[in-house]
Amino acid sequence: MNWAGLYTVLSGVNRHSTAIGRIWLSVIFIFRIMVLVVAAESVWGDEKSAFTCNTQQPGCNSVCYDHFFPISHIRLWALQLILVTTPALLVAMHVAYQQHQEKKLLVLTGHGDPKHMEEVKKHKMRISGSLWWTYVCSVVFRLLFEAVFMYIFYMLYPGYQMVRLVKCEAYPCPNTVDCFISRPTEKTIFTVFMLVTSSICIILNMAELVYLVVRACARRGQHNSNPPSGKGSFYGHKLSSEYKQNEINQLLTEQDGSLKDMLRRNPRLQEKGDRCSAC
Repeated sequence: MNWAGLYTVLSGVNRHSTAIGRIWLSVIFIFRIMVLVVAAESVWGDEKSAFTCNTQQPGCNSVCYDHFFPISHIRLWALQLILVTTPALLVAMHVAYQQHQEKKLLVLTGHGDPKHMEEVKKHKMRISGSLWWTYVCSVVFRLLFEAVFMYIFYMLYPGYQMVRLVKCEAYPCPNTVDCFISRPTEKTIFTVFMLVTSSICIILNMAELVYLVVRACARRGQHNSNPPSGKGSFYGHKLSSEYKQNEINQLLTEQDGSLKDMLRRNPRLQEKGDRCSAC
């Protein structure tokens, strides 16, 4: 698994995330992915070969191992991390779409030079409007995936512990045989550590969800008391006042020209206007 590529993609999302979202991403890569790659893979590297049963019956070891370990811890953790970080890609795609729209607006308004295009890429998107809904949905999906995988771990390994000895009586074992797991204490420590970090990520996701809802409610109240200022994006923040003034001047010029044409065509309207001005 190329975790460096995933980190490169999610780093772009990190720039547009909240402070809690940045902490969550740091926990994901430092305490989960790095531990998984550096330490956990070496601990579970020999799990199949080191799983021994006190019988020479062909196939008994493999059947018993599959019965007690239907899926490897490493693969399950890798699948969990992929699914948990995938919703963040929705935010990355939404941000890319908004940046593309702002670049189109810049080109249409005559500001499509490379300097403005580069500023659009560096500009931090405000989490509001449709981007807020995308961000909230990504956090909810992260919460669901974390909770589902913790439940799966509990169902596969009750108590989240690795026992030293298991008894297997599955076919083709001739009778109930004893099977021994290598390094059970070390595996239990790593399992508990990964589950604790997963719980921390759940708490961070819940805190971020509450933060986003409270911030949206506060913004809604402020929006109702004050008129909108049009500062939701780079285009609105940097260029809205200039463009709106140009549009107003253009509209006034067009209306003035159309009014003069109407007065030329209808002398009566001009006489009425003179009378009104005289009054």
